[in-house]
Amino acid sequence: MKKTSIAILAALSLIACTQADEFAPVPEPQTQVLDDDVVRGEVLVRFDEGVADILDRAGLTKSGPSNAFASCAIPSVEEVLAIAGKYQIERVFPVDSRSEETARREGLHLWYRVSFDENAPMEQIIRELSSLGEVSTVNCNRRLKKAWSGKSVAFDPEQPRTRAGAGSQRFNDAGLAYQWHLVNDGSLRPSKFVAGADVGVNQAWDLCTGDPSIIVAVLDEGVDFTHPDLKDAMWVNEGEVWRSHEDNDGNGYAGDVYGYNFALGTGIISTDDINDSGHGSHVAGVIGAVNNNGKGISSIAGGDGSSKGVRLMSCQIFSGVKSGTVLDEVRAIKYAADNGAVVLQCSWGYTSGAANAYDWQPMYTNDEQWMTDNALERKALDYFIHNAGSPDGVIEGGIAIFAGGNENAPMAGYPGAYGDFVSVAATAGDFTPAVYTNYGPGTTISAPGGDQDYYYEYGDGTDRGAVGCVLSTLPFNVSPVGYGYMEGTSMACPHVSGVVALGLSYAAKLHRHFKASELIELLYSSATPLEQFWNTEDPKYYYKYVVDLGLNYRNSMNLNSYRGKMGHGQVNAKAFLDAVAGAGAPMTFPNVLVSAGAKTVLELSLYFDAPAGAVVSVADESVAQASVEKGRLVVKGLAQGQSAASITADGKTCDFVITVRNDGPAGGWL
Repeated sequence: MKKTSIAILAALSLIACTQADEFAPVPEPQTQVLDDDVVRGEVLVRFDEGVADILDRAGLTKSGPSNAFASCAIPSVEEVLAIAGKYQIERVFPVDSRSEETARREGLHLWYRVSFDENAPMEQIIRELSSLGEVSTVNCNRRLKKAWSGKSVAFDPEQPRTRAGAGSQRFNDAGLAYQWHLVNDGSLRPSKFVAGADVGVNQAWDLCTGDPSIIVAVLDEGVDFTHPDLKDAMWVNEGEVWRSHEDNDGNGYAGDVYGYNFALGTGIISTDDINDSGHGSHVAGVIGAVNNNGKGISSIAGGDGSSKGVRLMSCQIFSGVKSGTVLDEVRAIKYAADNGAVVLQCSWGYTSGAANAYDWQPMYTNDEQWMTDNALERKALDYFIHNAGSPDGVIEGGIAIFAGGNENAPMAGYPGAYGDFVSVAATAGDFTPAVYTNYGPGTTISAPGGDQDYYYEYGDGTDRGAVGCVLSTLPFNVSPVGYGYMEGTSMACPHVSGVVALGLSYAAKLHRHFKASELIELLYSSATPLEQFWNTEDPKYYYKYVVDLGLNYRNSMNLNSYRGKMGHGQVNAKAFLDAVAGAGAPMTFPNVLVSAGAKTVLELSLYFDAPAGAVVSVADESVAQASVEKGRLVVKGLAQGQSAASITADGKTCDFVITVRNDGPAGGWL
């Protein structure tokens, strides 16, 4: 929806850092301004290696709050924290044995949350902690704030059909006839729709419709895993038990079956709060709602009914009026990487630094400002883009995709504006920029996001202009029919996430391997230039409803102001998949690393066209056992050592080595 990207209206206040990846002690105590967004009674601290080692030995590396230091031989830290009285300390990122070695290499184990009474002198504590040689960085933990109204327009299945749409015949989902953003043949009325002004997915579906080996993490409100169009698209953590209070798989989070609710600190994903907008379910539906099931809508990468599409992992950072914090956000990012997600769907961001200060609170205008104020956020995102995926899988690294923002500002908002990430601007159904979209520096690509004001003069009642918005899934407590319209760069963002996931699915089908940076370059180079469709001789007119006056005003925007500023163009799924087919490297079957007493699972479809009939053999079965179960290779570690192994499928045999370590990770591949 317009103004629906989640704007974090204030950033973490840091003391100083000398470089992006090196944190130097602050020579002089500094004072931080603590506004209403700061969570009182806690700070996020990056200790040096010596302190972190002591905390490790004290057993403060598990999830959940622990007791105070007690006698921990760090008198300078204890002296400062004595000001707070009783306090607790916990590591920001709980230990996951599968990824702990990587987390330590990236320095994430050095970050801790220190909690104390909210009435304690927080300014003094921050000032004195930041002056200690044992402390590299002190962050305030700030609440994340929504900048959307939470409103959506419910889909009316009885409304007169506004489109004949050949695309609606692709799948038997009736809602596809109204999803111009997926398949736009120009027949949808009013005449402001232009054929081809979509994501180019209709022809792409001839090549691929999705693959369950590709996981997209949705950082948003919760995804409704009970929705009939989403329940079969959800990622499922088979090592966990629903509503369990035990961390059964040892990843640091209890009961995380469909993801984790970081906003409330529970494995129970929620969408039924009276104040929930359904936004998380809406973006998830665009990416991977189940196709061709005779229900509701279609999606970009939701399979074709006979084969499954991509899987959706719900990383919930908002719940009703409960706003998550930066702490929740960074935990969600690392969780996504550690649990198999390779695409990070982020329909939120800070307000653009070029936003109109009369209506907005402008934030960052350059990379340095963002990195200086958000060291922990930057580190978590770096962890994802460098460590998601696998060198032996479809993609090495992860792709973080952000909404560019909805302030109609000539610059995208951060974090998306940073060069390592994808930042999405929004367009209408005729290739023109949406009236609300941010554009200019930091914008890397565009996608359909809806434009209700542009189509306002069409329709009746509360749904006026809704036909020009994005139709997708909603929880039934938000929409009585389970579907509805929203708009914004937060809606454009999942279109790009869906296309990236579809391209990765096609790479899996072709058994091709890519680095994340290679995929991003293909995404940009295959985009459709927008300016060729614009009539810059005349302004783009739209209607703006002013609530205070109860009137509609006709406004205009000069398209020339957007020329060359909407990124590389509009995302094009068919062109992207064609580019994927001609790039990358052949995938090779990996060696396997597993702990004694544990097991690891590999999706054989990544390496073979017909994996169901695969046959595996292990030379030394005293070291490990292996079997093929439902098209997956399951390797169980028995005793420390190595063994040669081979697997045969599709008429070819691949040799590999199984390594079992007593102190190794829970399971993985090399």
